[in-house]
Amino acid sequence: MSEKKTGVLGGFKAFLMRGNVIDLAVAVVIGAAFTNIVNSVVKGVINPVIGAFGTKDLDRYAACLKGPCAKNSAGEVTKGVFIQWGTVLSASLTFLITAAVVYFLMLLPMKRWQDRQAAKKPTEPSKLTEVELLEQIRDALLDQHRGPEAEKVPAQR
Repeated sequence: MSEKKTGVLGGFKAFLMRGNVIDLAVAVVIGAAFTNIVNSVVKGVINPVIGAFGTKDLDRYAACLKGPCAKNSAGEVTKGVFIQWGTVLSASLTFLITAAVVYFLMLLPMKRWQDRQAAKKPTEPSKLTEVELLEQIRDALLDQHRGPEAEKVPAQR
């Protein structure tokens, strides 16, 4: 198989026009826009619900690993080592919500649509030997000749 060399710009254009690259670009743009929605849901709904058991800001959940620990008024660590597990929890919730929405609202419907499209396509006949194919033709002709009321008895060989 010989391909025509089109140069650097021609190859780049062919690369960009492939379906996968365009689909990927659309996915990145939609994902970036969707991130804002998920972040708003996590900060506005999920964090306050979790914060009902403590502070409303998950970023304030921290543990002192090496003390004594202290922060200044701006929230910067001045002494000790803090483990900020609230930030990790918030980021994990954001990821889980994003993954669930992408799966249930995008991937699952797309898979169902692809399955329906595949079911509509005509299937290729299986690769049968000549003898098997002739036996099927013979059986179909015998069934046609007997009629629908007759019991289907396999043909004798």
